[in-house]
Amino acid sequence: MAKSGKGAAGAAGAAKGDDAPSRRELAVARSLDSARTRAENRVQQFLDAAVELMDEDPNRDFTVQEVVDRSGQSLRSFYQYFDGKYELLLALFEESVRATVVALRDTLPTGNTADAGERLHAFVVQYHAMCRPARSGRARPTPGMGRFAQQLLTEHPKEAAAAFGPLMDLTRGLLDDAAAAGAIRDDLAHDALAGVLLQAIMFNSFATIISGKATAEAAADADPEVMWALFFRGMER
Repeated sequence: MAKSGKGAAGAAGAAKGDDAPSRRELAVARSLDSARTRAENRVQQFLDAAVELMDEDPNRDFTVQEVVDRSGQSLRSFYQYFDGKYELLLALFEESVRATVVALRDTLPTGNTADAGERLHAFVVQYHAMCRPARSGRARPTPGMGRFAQQLLTEHPKEAAAAFGPLMDLTRGLLDDAAAAGAIRDDLAHDALAGVLLQAIMFNSFATIISGKATAEAAADADPEVMWALFFRGMER
């Protein structure tokens, strides 16, 4: 009577583990990883080139050819990764939002002694500071990026919602925690409130950017504590 089972091949597979990848699969994975790394590096070079151009002349719109020249790559390579300038700007904006969320999480009070209301207050003040044109770093806004953010919000709401997703999640979580702790009213729709709060912070700081008067002095006139007081009086229990 023949033995049941998968035979010698099955036994060999069982010996090394059915879930273990084959040498062929490992070779393919290695090749794909290498190709992915090259693609990520090339995309990052285009993004870095665009940031440099905006930093050098914040009030002037750059062209795709300028990005290509600055990156040291080819126009053909650019269109392998982006459909055009709009998609490049959207990628930059998404990256800026993600970097902002990481930076905000790092600056918020933590630990058992951290009060939910204090965390929400710190978020408002810190995000307002991050939106100011005087701030340095990848998440720092420029007039061009400020105008693009406004265009995204008004003309492409679905793409804006996706881009702002990580920041909305953070804001909504802070509002939920503050409501649960009794720091703010619990009868407010936090999805809508998070959007209104973010808009107030951004446009209060971006006002000088969008108007073409992006100076550190002008941005400093916008006091986040005044805005926080106005909001908190409305959210307060």
